[in-house]
Amino acid sequence: MDRQTASATFPSAAPAVADARRFVRKVLADWGMDEVADDAVLATSELATNAVAYAGTSFEVTCRLEAGEIKIEVRDRHPTRGIDMPGVTATSGRGLPSLARLAASWGVSYDRRSKGVWFRLPRPGADDSAASGSLTGEAPALAGGRAGRERAGRTGPDETAGEAGEGGGQTRGRLSGGVGDVPVAGDRLLRSPTAVESMEDGVAGVRELLGADGAAVLLTERDGRLIMGASAGTATDVSLGELSVAGLGPAARAGSAWVASDASDPTAAALQARSLAAAPLESQGRLTGLLVAVSSVPGRFGEADGVRLGRLADEMSLSLEKARVGELERSWRGWLSFVAEASDLLAGTLDQERTMALVAQLVVPRLATWCAVYNAAESGPDRLAYVWHADETRADGLRELLEHAGAAPPMDSPGPWNGLATAPAEVRAAAGDTATDQVYAFPLIARGRRIGTIVIGRPAGDRFPRSAIELAEELSRRAALAVDNARLFSAQTAMSSALQRSLLPPGIPEIPGLEVAVVYEPAGEGSEVGGDFYDVFESGRRPGGGPATAWRFAIGDVCGTGPEAAAVTGLARHALRILAAEDLSVPAVLTRLNRLILGEGERGRLLTLLHGEIAARRRSDGVTIKLTSAGHPPPLLLSPDGSVREAAAPQPLLGVFDGVEFHTDTVRLRRGEVLLCVTDGVTERRSGNRLLGDGHGLENLLSDCAGLSAGAVAARIQRAVRDFGPEPSNDDIALIVLRAS
Repeated sequence: MDRQTASATFPSAAPAVADARRFVRKVLADWGMDEVADDAVLATSELATNAVAYAGTSFEVTCRLEAGEIKIEVRDRHPTRGIDMPGVTATSGRGLPSLARLAASWGVSYDRRSKGVWFRLPRPGADDSAASGSLTGEAPALAGGRAGRERAGRTGPDETAGEAGEGGGQTRGRLSGGVGDVPVAGDRLLRSPTAVESMEDGVAGVRELLGADGAAVLLTERDGRLIMGASAGTATDVSLGELSVAGLGPAARAGSAWVASDASDPTAAALQARSLAAAPLESQGRLTGLLVAVSSVPGRFGEADGVRLGRLADEMSLSLEKARVGELERSWRGWLSFVAEASDLLAGTLDQERTMALVAQLVVPRLATWCAVYNAAESGPDRLAYVWHADETRADGLRELLEHAGAAPPMDSPGPWNGLATAPAEVRAAAGDTATDQVYAFPLIARGRRIGTIVIGRPAGDRFPRSAIELAEELSRRAALAVDNARLFSAQTAMSSALQRSLLPPGIPEIPGLEVAVVYEPAGEGSEVGGDFYDVFESGRRPGGGPATAWRFAIGDVCGTGPEAAAVTGLARHALRILAAEDLSVPAVLTRLNRLILGEGERGRLLTLLHGEIAARRRSDGVTIKLTSAGHPPPLLLSPDGSVREAAAPQPLLGVFDGVEFHTDTVRLRRGEVLLCVTDGVTERRSGNRLLGDGHGLENLLSDCAGLSAGAVAARIQRAVRDFGPEPSNDDIALIVLRAS
C-alpha cells in the first residue's frame, strides 16, 4: 500500500458504510495514525451514509497523507444532487454538521461525473494548541472562554447532568454562591496526559516559587470527596482520608485563596502539615480542586503567598479546563462512533431473537456489568427473553435471580429498578453479590407502543455515571426500532409463507407412464408472496369412481408480487381446478379465466399461463398432451437424441382483451421424451447484460439433459439458474418437468 494515498470503491448498499469505516481505520493503522482514527472513521461514516442514502450511487473513499494533515474524501457519482443535511435528531447520515465539528477543514469538489466531500484532520504530533482549536472550530476559547464552556456542557458524554448541563458560560462570581454545593468531577483529568503533565509542572513550580516543603493538586469527585491529582515533596504519598468539599472553610467556599498558620485547617491536617497556603481551581463557575502549598513550620505562609498562589491557580485552571474539554471531545467522538457502529449492527439483522441478543452484548461491558432484555406480553408481566453477563460463570445465577425477581416495570421512561430485592432469600443467596447490584430499567418503545424493557446492572459500589444512563437510553431507542422491525418482519414472513403454501398444490398425483418433477423458488427472503405458481391435478374419473383417466397441469406468472399478485394467483389456481372439474376443454378454461380476471377491474393483473391436459394412450407407450400457451414462455420438448424444439405456438396472455379465441397444440410424448415448462424467472435470469434465455441458452441446457430422469432434469436446470449470475435472482422461479417412462 502506498503510504501517501490509499483508495477503495464501495457499492451503493447499507453494509458498504461499515466496510468504508473498516477501510479507513486499517489505512490509518498502517500509517501509524491511530490517534485520529476515531475522528476519521466517524466523519467517513457520515459522508458514506449520505452517499448511499441520498446520492444513491457507488462511492470512492480516498485517504491522503499530506504535510501536517490527513485528507479523506468521499466521492459519489451523482454531481447534480446537493448535499443532504438531515436534522440533528437523525439516527445516521448527519453529514456536514458532524463533519464541521470533527474536521480542521472541509469542502466540496465537483467534476463532470462526480461529487466529492473532503475533510482534513491534523496529523498526530502537530501543535496541540492549534489542533485543539481547529478540531473544534473554537481555537483558544476552549481554554476557558464562554464558547468553550458551553460546548463542553452540550457534548460531555461522560459527565453528570449537573456538571455538563448547568453553568455554561458563568463567571467566577458564581463561586461566591457556594462552591461546595456544585463540585466538578476531576477523575477525567487523571485520564488526560496533558492534564497530568500540567498538574505535575504546577506543583513543582509552587514549591520553587513559595519555597514550600511540599505541594499538591487536589481534585474533586462527584460526591464531593477530594482526591490526589499530583503531589511533590512532603505531600507525596499522603492519604487524604475523608477530606471533602463540605469540610473546607469559608474562604474556599467564597472562591478565594487562604492561608492557615497551623494544623487546625482540615486540608492542612489531611496533608500532615503545620501550615498551608491554598487556592481553588475553578471550571465553569465550579470547584475543580485545590492548589496547595504546605510546610512543616507553623505560620510559614503570609497573605502575599496566598495571592501569588491564587494567580498560579488561575493559570492552572485554564490549562486543566482545556485538557478536560479535550478529553470530553475525545469521549464524545468515541461514544458517537460506538452509537454509529451499534446502529449498523442492529440494522443488519431482521431476526428478533438475534437482535435482542445483540442489544445485550452491545451494552455489556461498555455500559454495564450485565443486561437483560424483556419482551412485552399481551397480557401479564413481561417475559425474560435474553440475559448476558460480563462474567459468563454468573449468567445462570443472574437468570435464576431475574426469573424469581419482580416483573420488569411497565415504565414509560428510564429509572432505577429494585426488583432484585423481591427475589426469595435462597435465590438471592445463590446469586451472591449480584443480588445487591444497582439496576436501571429502560423501556423499549417503538411506534408509540412499549414492546419490552432493557434492564442493566452494575455492582453496588460501581455507580452508574450519567453518561452511561444517557447512552443506554439512546441505545434503547434504537434497539426498540430494531426489535420492532425484526418482529414485524418475522410476522410478515410467517404470514407470507402461510399464504404462499395456500397458493401451491398440496401434492403431485401419480400419473401412469409419466414422471413429474417440479421446482418452485420465490424471490427474496420470503417477505413477499411470489407471482409464479404451478399445479398438477386429476381432472377426469371413470364412471363409478374408478381411477382417473386425465390429468391437468398449469404453470403461470402473475405480473408483480405481493398481496395484489397473490389475489390473482389464488383466483387462477382455484379457478383452473373448478373449471377443469366441469369437463371444460383447455381453451374453454382459459376463456373463462380470462373473463374472470377482466372482471376484477383495477384489481386484476396480467397473467401468462401454460395449461395442458394429459391423457394416457391406449396400447401405446407415453402420453398425449393438449396444451395452450397464453403469453407464456413456450414449452420445450427434448428427444432422446438430444434435439430440442418448441412444443406450442404463442397465444395472447390473460387479462388484456375480451373475446380472445384460444386453441390447443397436441404433443405426443413418447418414452424418454421430456417436456420442460418454465416461467420467465428462468429464461430471464440475468448475468450482467446477458439473459439465460439469450441465444437458445435454455435449449442448450436442456439438450445436455438427454437420458436423465425428470427429477434430475429439474435439478440440473435449477442449479444452472442459480449459478448463472453472481447475485441472487430477483424473480420467482417455477418449472415443471414431464418425462414419459
